[in-house]
Amino acid sequence: MIIPRIDIAADSYKDDLTAFSPLPNQVLVVPTPDNDRLTDILKNQHKDAYWIQPLAFDPQDPLAQIHTLLDAGADKVVLPYAAFANADLESSFSHIPQERLAVTLTPAEFAHLDRLLATVSVFILELTDTSAESLEAIKAAAQLALKDLLPRGGVKRVVASFASSTATPGLLAISELGRLGVDTQLSTNILSTGHEDGKLNLGEAFMATIVSDRPDGLFPTIVVDEQGISLGLVYSSLESVVESFRTGKGVYFSRTRGLWHKGASSGSTQDLVKVHVDCDSDALQFTVHQHGTGFCHNNIRGCFGPSSGLAHLDQTLQSRKISAPAGSYTQRLFKDSNLVQSKIMEEAEELCEAKTPQDIAWETADLFYFALVKCVANGVSLRDVEQQLESRSRKITRRPGHAKPKWDVSAKEAAAAAAAAAAAPVVPAPASENGKSGRISMKSYKMNALSAEQQSKLLLRPIIQSNDIMARVKPIVEGVRERGDAALIEFTAKFDGVQLESTVISAPFSPESMVLDEKTRAAIDQAYENIHKFHAAQLQDKALVVETMPGVVCTRFARPIERVGLYVPGGTAVLPSTALMLGIPAAVAGCSEIVIATPPRKDGSIVPEVMYVAHKVGASKVLMAGGAQAVAAMAYGTESCPKVDKICGPGNQYVTAAKMLTQIDSSSLVSIDMPAGPSELLVIADMTSIPAYVASDLLSQAEHGTDSQVVLIAVGLTAEHLAAIEDEVHDQASRLPRVDIVRESIPKSYIIDVESMEEAMRFSNAYAPEHLILHLEEAEKHVDQVMNAGSVFVGHWSPESCGDYASGTNHTLPTYGYARMYSGVNTDTFLKHITSQQLTREGLDAIGDTVMRLAEIEGLEAHRNAVGVRIRDIRGL
Repeated sequence: MIIPRIDIAADSYKDDLTAFSPLPNQVLVVPTPDNDRLTDILKNQHKDAYWIQPLAFDPQDPLAQIHTLLDAGADKVVLPYAAFANADLESSFSHIPQERLAVTLTPAEFAHLDRLLATVSVFILELTDTSAESLEAIKAAAQLALKDLLPRGGVKRVVASFASSTATPGLLAISELGRLGVDTQLSTNILSTGHEDGKLNLGEAFMATIVSDRPDGLFPTIVVDEQGISLGLVYSSLESVVESFRTGKGVYFSRTRGLWHKGASSGSTQDLVKVHVDCDSDALQFTVHQHGTGFCHNNIRGCFGPSSGLAHLDQTLQSRKISAPAGSYTQRLFKDSNLVQSKIMEEAEELCEAKTPQDIAWETADLFYFALVKCVANGVSLRDVEQQLESRSRKITRRPGHAKPKWDVSAKEAAAAAAAAAAAPVVPAPASENGKSGRISMKSYKMNALSAEQQSKLLLRPIIQSNDIMARVKPIVEGVRERGDAALIEFTAKFDGVQLESTVISAPFSPESMVLDEKTRAAIDQAYENIHKFHAAQLQDKALVVETMPGVVCTRFARPIERVGLYVPGGTAVLPSTALMLGIPAAVAGCSEIVIATPPRKDGSIVPEVMYVAHKVGASKVLMAGGAQAVAAMAYGTESCPKVDKICGPGNQYVTAAKMLTQIDSSSLVSIDMPAGPSELLVIADMTSIPAYVASDLLSQAEHGTDSQVVLIAVGLTAEHLAAIEDEVHDQASRLPRVDIVRESIPKSYIIDVESMEEAMRFSNAYAPEHLILHLEEAEKHVDQVMNAGSVFVGHWSPESCGDYASGTNHTLPTYGYARMYSGVNTDTFLKHITSQQLTREGLDAIGDTVMRLAEIEGLEAHRNAVGVRIRDIRGL
């Protein structure tokens, strides 16, 4: 093996780095370890395993400089024997893996080689000639060193160094050294990729140590890409290797056509990255950067079929970056850095929450996907990432392993405890990783500076990856459908970590399950009265009766949906408000069976607040299950859980997917209330708004989750007024226990500055928010202009939180822009409307000709005849 020796101080060092980069190793000779050129090389060229040979070290602390070089990515540091001669090897060097150290030895120092066998892995023997005597000395050293194995596998290496141009070995000497298992180090001054007088050809020198075991003298050559994935098997010859080094391209030898410049005719050329020799020195591996359609003549990437795993994903994303359809989700991912950031944070959170091996693998795959999207969008390849990992693997200084403050769970718990004091002072946010301030702030736009396309983009929410979610939910739904309670118990143990003996609590519910303090009971009772009063007022007691013409009376009347399932998120959370918002309108509507599904706590019980609400609304069953399995149980029924006709209630993406999946299954005969998405809120504020109130409303929804979005439409606000709102957002957010969530959601939210109320209402109606708050002078006068919103909060004294809990309106509302066509949950959600008609003899006579003619036009003779037989009797025909 040839190892080039590159002098970093020489003017030609950049050309040398390029010319000799295909060789597996290069020795870089530097004046001192802190050389600026070396620092730049190690920072930017991770693909090369450099051996660094400083000519001088800091005599005060040479070990520190060795550590710095190895941590910076040096594969090995080359030291003179003098650095070891008087050192206590155990105390000075035992902490450095011996494969990271090499030593140079003069002929006089060869005798000390055995002392260093447990400390270094490479012995560079400095020779001044190629005499028989020198070769015998090398042979003796090799026999001693090469019999010793490295602790992590592999063998020691012996290198014959010919640094002087006056001691240039010929190809025969290099071959003889190779036969002994000794590599040859040569100065780049005596090497050339071409054929220059007085210099050795690099390709010929490289091949001098390789011996073919084939009759035709060719060398089997595996071609791999930068991830080490095989592209194909070819053959190389001395001539093809020389040409490949000369051109920096993939050049091989065809047994039918001779010298073969890969891709010369097809365009699928290859850039040469590395050439390795196998352990028996009779086969080669070419690492290349493949261009065009691929290596194989069938226009695929490799001869052994397509790649898989991360490499395949990387290639797919690279292709989609170029060819993604305009407006597609894929194109949005590449162009919208905020969307990608949101998905990465979402998947990272889900990975942290995953418990089972299957879930951990699933969430890791999701995170890999979106991380690679960010890489590809910014021109970073999978190989770039791998090179960073390889570089880090070379570090010998270990990090302490502490989490950054914003992710430190212990620190968060301490911060939450401190935040419990209402008068706690606002502590300035620490500097973020990129050096910017930790200020919590929204993006800001001016409406008159935005194009129509830019305004439309602001209306978009993050697109939910429904296909992947559906794929995970479907087997859960099918499992419950087929195996009933057994599957429910299994999935509850798997996803919630709770082992249940039974899945349902039936009414009447025991008093012990509803024990509450008086303050909590009073709060629930007050909320119940207000919500019940508002929803009872929505109920129409009388049927609608209209006589459309004499003798023709049409009627519309309501009937309750008999069996309804109400999904109340829970587990570690306590959400009696959702149970109230769903259970009260169902009870008012008169539903005969109300099933409430909510995840159990770790002890297998249901929180008493939800049990108390279940009792008040007259629920017949409480299903102790959450997630997709709870939805499936209510949709299809199990041994203990009744089948329902409609499922209502919010939930995470798995609950939503299960609701949609069961709804489209005609065999389930179940409907749902509405699709769901992340929480959202839009505030319209003018100069009469109170900054602290506006900020508090924005944060009330921003704290729901990292994917929540809040919007402030500023109508003619002065710079000072707007700054006051932004200051309040930061100050109030900094005191919240859920500040880490807000730090993710607020930067994805925005302020849009408009000049008139007309502009504000136009944008709001186009956005169709879940919650709309009007911080306006005479706010009630603007309600008539609201066309699309889930619920409206009018004026400075109407915080969104009241609607969430106790004012009387419902908090289960359409998100994601669905307020354009869906209403929030109300009494009618739990009703169906039936129509009837009654005709007299005279009425049928009056309308009969019209009906018969229309049936005739549509070619439905039986329809026409059902009227005709009666008309003939009436008219005596």
